[in-house]
Amino acid sequence: MTELAPRGTTVVGPPPANERPTRTKLVEVVVPVYNEEHTVERCVRRLHAYLGETFPYPYRITIADNASIDGTWAVATALAAEIPQVEAVHLDLKGRGRALRQVWGDSDADVVAYMDVDLSTGLEAFLPLVAPLLSGHSDLAIGSRLHRGSAVVRGAKREFISRGYNVLLRATMAAKFSDAQCGFKAARTEVVQQLLGSVEDNAWFFDTELLLLAERTGLRIHEVPVDWVDDPDSRVDIVRTVLDDLKGMSRVARRTLTGAGRVDHLPTRVRQAQLPPGLGWQLASFAVVGTLSTLAFMLLFLTTRQLVPAFWANAFALAVTAVANTAANRRFTFGVTGARDALKHQIEGGIAFLIGLALSSGAIALLPADRSHAAELTTLVAANALATLLRFLLLRVWVFNPKRALKR
Repeated sequence: MTELAPRGTTVVGPPPANERPTRTKLVEVVVPVYNEEHTVERCVRRLHAYLGETFPYPYRITIADNASIDGTWAVATALAAEIPQVEAVHLDLKGRGRALRQVWGDSDADVVAYMDVDLSTGLEAFLPLVAPLLSGHSDLAIGSRLHRGSAVVRGAKREFISRGYNVLLRATMAAKFSDAQCGFKAARTEVVQQLLGSVEDNAWFFDTELLLLAERTGLRIHEVPVDWVDDPDSRVDIVRTVLDDLKGMSRVARRTLTGAGRVDHLPTRVRQAQLPPGLGWQLASFAVVGTLSTLAFMLLFLTTRQLVPAFWANAFALAVTAVANTAANRRFTFGVTGARDALKHQIEGGIAFLIGLALSSGAIALLPADRSHAAELTTLVAANALATLLRFLLLRVWVFNPKRALKR
């Protein structure tokens, strides 16, 4: 066993980098795992066999154990002892982002990558993923399940959440990449190691934050279509992940507005990009209006819930706050004054209300029958947070789009 990393991180595998023979164009593939005792061996052997037979470059597979409490670490160390191209790293804390930060940050490879342990993404896309990085054409690469050339098999709920999340990123963060959360990504090591210090998240939002930072600094992001089959045994907490992602987006927006998170020592061709004109102020104003609307919604819901079922209390509170929200954003966020088109704007804004009602009603329906009012409120606030971001998208690109006014 060789200690190469900070306290709490254990590495098992080949000798340190300064003792390895000279090689060229090494690619390191990280497989983060948590309690995957019954899965990790099968998947790593399959990945190793595929790369050994088809991949034209030297490679290393690193199993990053995120503080598993089952037998995952024992299986990982056994694989590392048996297969020369496999290493195992143990971390004392959970978090996919934490694992990638640790292994990528210490890597001596030319290109670093990662993929989910279930290998939901077709491995035939791996060479197209890393080839532009090895040639120097691109800086980061992502597999996209939303590319027109992709073949994806998954449930309607996950499809809706994935597409909705990426639409929100495009609308609110001006993101140009199409699939932030696909577990199939790679980067040039020298570039990503410069970015890691500015990425704060250590969990599921790590991918999105890294991509947003890369895009904001002008790095080239390459996308490849992938074949992807949903893992029915996935243990991802969708609600918790969505909430964490929304918090992460808010934090990244604040850092962008304040100019924080600039990255030094990047290639000279890279420029520090900016938000689209006007978007910064609109995000700040919309956040204030949204916070006040959420507080009003909570008060109305809790008051009305004492008299009527949750569905009707939610519909009433959402309707009242939606009207007030549209009026406030009309005046303060998008700078529209006067009575002209006020009713039209409310009617068009009502579409956002219907979307929010559908999301929140569906969320209520998923709760158990013996739920508490507090559980109802927590679920509704989460659903309405997603609806709020969709509202911003509709208001910005449609209801209050300046181009519409110019056409009249």
